[in-house]
Parts: sequence; structure tokens; C-alpha cells
Amino acid sequence: MNTNRLSDKMASALNDQMTKEAHASQIYLSYAAWADSQGYGGIANFLFRHAHEERNHMMKILEYILKRGAVVRVTAIPAPPADPLNINDCFEKVFNHEVDNTKAIYQVVKLSLTEEDWATWNFMQWFVKEQTEEETLALSLLDKIKIAGGEKINSDALYTLDRDLENTPDDARLAQDVTTENP
Repeated sequence: MNTNRLSDKMASALNDQMTKEAHASQIYLSYAAWADSQGYGGIANFLFRHAHEERNHMMKILEYILKRGAVVRVTAIPAPPADPLNINDCFEKVFNHEVDNTKAIYQVVKLSLTEEDWATWNFMQWFVKEQTEEETLALSLLDKIKIAGGEKINSDALYTLDRDLENTPDDARLAQDVTTENP
């Protein structure tokens, strides 16, 4: 008896997204190692935590594929891109990667809608919200870096940013959660 509840196309799309999440983890890991080697321990800590979070996203998709009765395909992960040139470049690259990942997630959501695979559509809504948080957080950090001078950020501002990111929460407040009492 066939107990697979995912179409071949959907299983393939989810496996591809699982690999993208693993790749995202490697990118954050690589950038964290770079930041640490530059003496930015707080920024490295922030990026290491995000590497772990991306790996958890990968595992979430892996578990979903298995629970829907399909086959998980673990494939090679591309190498991370070159090290950032500076902190501004690092977070620009983080933001651009998150936008690319959002687009990929939207494609899985679109496929689930087309196939009327409501279980997968529902499952993917968590990722849609997560990507909104990831993009919001990256934009917020880029705004702070821009205010501090962007590529020409001074050492005092870098020191403060490094200290702040060591303990910064890993999530961002979304527009949908804002009220007039709690802007």
C-alpha cells in the first residue's frame, strides 16, 4: 500500500527547500567564523545562533517529508559564498540570501496551492512568517549599520553593535503584531 501523501513534484520541491535551509545554515556558519576571526565575538554569536536556527528549519522540512510518507533526499550543499568584505557587506549578503530563500519558499507555497495540498500549504505558512521575521531583522540591522556609517562604520559604533548583537533576540517584531497601544 502506498502511504505517500506528497506528489513527486511536491516531494522534490520540499527536498530542494530542505537543501536550501542546510545551505543557509552553512552561510551563517561561514559568516560567523569570519566575524569571529575579525574579533567580532558578539556578531559571531548572533550569526552562529542563526546557523543553528537554519539547521532547525532543515530538520523541520525533513521531518515533514517523512511524516507525509515521502522519501527524503539528502544532497550536496553548495559551498558558502566568499567571506564578507566588512560588517555592512556581511549583513547585506545576509539580507539578500534571506530574500532569495523567501522566494523559494513562496514557490513551494504556490505549488501547494496549485496542487490543493492543504496540509503542505498549512505547514509552509510557518516558513512564510519566519521569513518575514528574518527579512525584518536583517533590514533592522542594516538600518542600524547605515546610521552608524554603513561601510565606513567607526570602531566605537562597531564595538556597540558587536556588544548589542551578542544578546539581541533572534526574532523580530512583525507589522502584523503591532497595535496602536503597542506600536
